[in-house]
Amino acid sequence: MPQHVAIIMDGNGRWAKEKGKLRLVGHKNGVQAVRKAVTFAAQHHIRSLTLYAFSSENWSRPESEVSGLMDLFMLALNREVGKLHKNNIKLRILGDIGQFSRSLQAKISEAEALTAENSGLILNIAANYGGQWDIVQAAQALAKQVKCGQLQPDQITPALLQQHLVTERQAPVDLLIRTSGEQRISNFLLWQAAYAEFYFSPVLWPDFDEHAFAEAIIAFQARDRRFGATD
Repeated sequence: MPQHVAIIMDGNGRWAKEKGKLRLVGHKNGVQAVRKAVTFAAQHHIRSLTLYAFSSENWSRPESEVSGLMDLFMLALNREVGKLHKNNIKLRILGDIGQFSRSLQAKISEAEALTAENSGLILNIAANYGGQWDIVQAAQALAKQVKCGQLQPDQITPALLQQHLVTERQAPVDLLIRTSGEQRISNFLLWQAAYAEFYFSPVLWPDFDEHAFAEAIIAFQARDRRFGATD
């Protein structure tokens, strides 16, 4: 089994459009798919599951949709965190949360604190996240240490920079899944997915269930991972 699976949850809007409904209805149904994915990952002993919920570029969407997504995020935290804690799942929110409302920031901090000591699945929700931003903020943290004399430039290694990414000491991504048939990574976990296996599913995210997740795992297990070496 892969240690770290990352998923770009794509297709909520198209799912809603196909059914003649508002895009926000698709996002709400996408929450149910999140529950299924988390349950599958926990049951199959995947160590980390990272879900791309809201990118740093998504602020350019219509204001009504962004506002609805923020409300849905708050609602999901209120409803789901207790269940995550009960099932020994550790919740991490990855991204620049400073742009969120104070109430949402407080709820995020509360949720992370409640589950911080859990030892089961690590559930990462990437919110206001971008892979380029992640690398830049890690480089800035190291630059501050150099400026203060705590670190020499030649002491900076890939392993050290990785520790300053928002995923910190979690394993690199083994499998990156994108739903809806689109085939791009959209600025998601650029460093962490350097040697990830990619799996593009035609299934729209609200319809992505345990069977679709299992198909992705089976495809991953059939890959020959060489990490730049020969067979």
